[in-house]
Amino acid sequence: MKTFAIRSLLSFFVANLFLLSLVAQQTPPPNPPASQPSQPADQSKSAPDPKTPEKNQGTSNDRLFYALPNFLTLENTGKVPPLTTGQKFKVVTRGSFDYIQIPWIAFLAGIGQAQNSEAGYGQGAEGYAKRFGASFADGTIENYMTGFVLPSLLRQDPRFFQSSEGGFWRRTGYAVSRIFITRTDSGHQQFNYSEVLGSAASAAISTYSYHPQADRTLSNTASVWGTQVGYDTITIVVKEFWPDIRRKLSKKKQPSNSN
Repeated sequence: MKTFAIRSLLSFFVANLFLLSLVAQQTPPPNPPASQPSQPADQSKSAPDPKTPEKNQGTSNDRLFYALPNFLTLENTGKVPPLTTGQKFKVVTRGSFDYIQIPWIAFLAGIGQAQNSEAGYGQGAEGYAKRFGASFADGTIENYMTGFVLPSLLRQDPRFFQSSEGGFWRRTGYAVSRIFITRTDSGHQQFNYSEVLGSAASAAISTYSYHPQADRTLSNTASVWGTQVGYDTITIVVKEFWPDIRRKLSKKKQPSNSN
């Protein structure tokens, strides 16, 4: 099994956990009650919400499940300025080389080693090192192609703008549609060439450059492409509902903190 396929299965597992959280939630979190005492102005200024967009960068400090980088997702935003080419490069680099990537990729490489995926890598320490390097390179190339290279050339916005409108199915449909529809830097809707063509290009680059010779086929490249798009689709659905889960988890912590 390809590393990309393993990543997709793991993402599907994460999505199932997320759906269970949604079921427990049942209804979207209401606005803060009127009776809740307001915080002093100086206190709110001294503790900025890391989940809100950074006005100077147009990105966020958010992390999915408090771990995985989610810097290109914005919530509760209206019109925001487009990202410059330099900003697109910086945010993709920031996410691709984030500290959490090391244990995450090490975990994926370990699963690949156990399943002997892409047998051409072999086993032992050398085989594990090759799988680790390939997994890191696969993700990094895909991140740069879909988040920096093509968005810069085509002037498309690589960010995901959370909807939070409507019920579960409507929001899920919106999230899935973002794989094929995106914003341009000028704010218009356009086919998401950056995602579709970027993931295809990254699949071709990785497959025909450093993956085992036996796997360098057109059918395998198409399989990697499809798996990567599926992985990104699941991830973007999780991104749509993650703020709801985060608020739910935060509400559970409040009673103990208030005593």
